[in-house]
Amino acid sequence: MNEKHHVFIRKYLPMAGMILLALSGAILLFFTIFRMQVIGDFVQRLLDILAPILYGVVLAYLLSPICNKIEGALLALLKKKRERQASSPQKAGGKMFPRFFRRKESGKAESAISGLAITASLLLMLLAVYGLIALVVPQVVSSIRSIIEALPSYLQTAENWMIQFLNDNPDMARTVQQATDSAINWLQNWIRTDLLPNLNNIVSGVSSGVLGVVNVLKNLVIGVIVTIYLLASRRKFASQAKKIVYSLLPANLANSFIAHTRYAHRVFGGFISGKILDSLIIGVICFVGASFMRLPYSMLVSVIIGITNIIPFFGPFIGAIPCGLLILLADPLRCLYFVFFIVILQQFDGNILGPKILGDSTGLSSFWVLFSILLFGGLFGFVGMVIGVPTFAVIYNLINQFINRRLEKKELSTNTDFYDNLDHIGEGKEYVKKQQVRMPAREKK
Repeated sequence: MNEKHHVFIRKYLPMAGMILLALSGAILLFFTIFRMQVIGDFVQRLLDILAPILYGVVLAYLLSPICNKIEGALLALLKKKRERQASSPQKAGGKMFPRFFRRKESGKAESAISGLAITASLLLMLLAVYGLIALVVPQVVSSIRSIIEALPSYLQTAENWMIQFLNDNPDMARTVQQATDSAINWLQNWIRTDLLPNLNNIVSGVSSGVLGVVNVLKNLVIGVIVTIYLLASRRKFASQAKKIVYSLLPANLANSFIAHTRYAHRVFGGFISGKILDSLIIGVICFVGASFMRLPYSMLVSVIIGITNIIPFFGPFIGAIPCGLLILLADPLRCLYFVFFIVILQQFDGNILGPKILGDSTGLSSFWVLFSILLFGGLFGFVGMVIGVPTFAVIYNLINQFINRRLEKKELSTNTDFYDNLDHIGEGKEYVKKQQVRMPAREKK
């Protein structure tokens, strides 16, 4: 093969590779779009099968910081004990124990500490769950029972108010009567044509719902077992993952990939654990304030506020609206107190408590937080609204680093302030700002 062929191959082979890659991507995109239903069903089926593993992975991820803290504290105590023994070694028959037995004893101690840390973290989780259930569930059940018992009186009050309002407005009464007749006719037709013929389907749907609850409980039990295995082998799995990465990628790309993975871990871990702690504190403060103001259904309201507060930005509104309606049915004046209290509480959370706990863990502006919640919430529902912000923060960081590397290759500044009010960059890489052109004053006639 002569030099001309070598030049031809070096010139056009990368181009052919890019064209082949683009065509492959287009074919894959075409197949994905037109087979979306099949792919979605397959993914859903796969998620159903792997649900216990997913539960275990989530629990292990949430418990790993606690497990690491406990294990680190126990290892520190073991280290101090060894140092004291080294300074005054125990002797048997005037001779110290052979080094082999000391190593064997050390390995057993570290294994025991690892098992003890895993057991302690699981017990802490179970105690926290039991405590929440023991404290919250009876109060929530009592609140729901109170709502059911008071519902007839609420409806009677609403009916009396409506009757009085319609007596004072005859035209409105006729309109409401027509709408009521239409609604009754629609309800009768719906019962006759839809409800009764599909009664068997409804019963089977209720049965499948009960089976679904049982299946979730089964998956949770298996997930706890998976959590134990994952926590026990977390360092081995991390080592195996690094081994795979370095086997597939060049060293520099592997280092970059691992660094990005560590950044994603910091963002996700810090955001999720911080948000859970923040929501727990907000729920407790809400319960204390609601009890002090003697608001009805204080525990139920506090649970709803605390759970929905996990969702950034929209959480306070999602939780406050149904709670406000519940209190409005019981006492309109106290509903006004509740609205003022929630506004003050959310201001405290957004400006003081949230930044103190979370800090700048994501590095996103308010616009990108709103964008990520809307995007991932629309794609994945409640879970997407919770994990959308840290996920988008990782994507945002990757894009930002890519742009900065491109700018550094072109020997341009990566500081965003340099591009403020920029008109153009000159040939000598100087940053030319826009000139404020003053409009000439109008001549006086």
